[in-house]
Amino acid sequence: MMKRALWQGVVAGAAGVTAMTIGEKLEQRLTGRPDSHVPARVLRRLMGRPDEPERPLPANWVMHFGQGVVLGVLRSVMAQAGLRGPWSSAKFAVVRLTNDQILENVTGVGAPPPTWPRGELVVDLLHKGVYAVVTGVVADALAARSGPGPGQRHAAVLPGRHADVGPLPRSL
Repeated sequence: MMKRALWQGVVAGAAGVTAMTIGEKLEQRLTGRPDSHVPARVLRRLMGRPDEPERPLPANWVMHFGQGVVLGVLRSVMAQAGLRGPWSSAKFAVVRLTNDQILENVTGVGAPPPTWPRGELVVDLLHKGVYAVVTGVVADALAARSGPGPGQRHAAVLPGRHADVGPLPRSL
């Protein structure tokens, strides 16, 4: 399962980050919002490198796409386990936002979202939501090719959560 989740997660994450990036570029054209160089600054700080504001683009793309692809693996693991659909994508959106905030705040590059102007917060939530939905749709579709996940098989025994329904038998 994990080998499958790895390659499927890379595909799902790449699809999600590509969709998010296209959406960002369209939004920037409409609103005039400039490119963010936060991903580049975070990456450089994590690597112990000095800030280099003159050439942030390569580091920006590495961090932007790298995070999207790596986190796609987590969404794929969720799908393989049987955590699929809109609820799982919503949970994953929180993980994506939390990942950004941890890295941005621990490096001193960003500030907590409650301190942001509301417009910036809305735009960030929208773009990360697009990422989470697209990544989830792709991860779920790829995982579904292998049939239901363990969680889905367990739920099929008796739908809902019941204290008297034990775990599924171990499979070898």
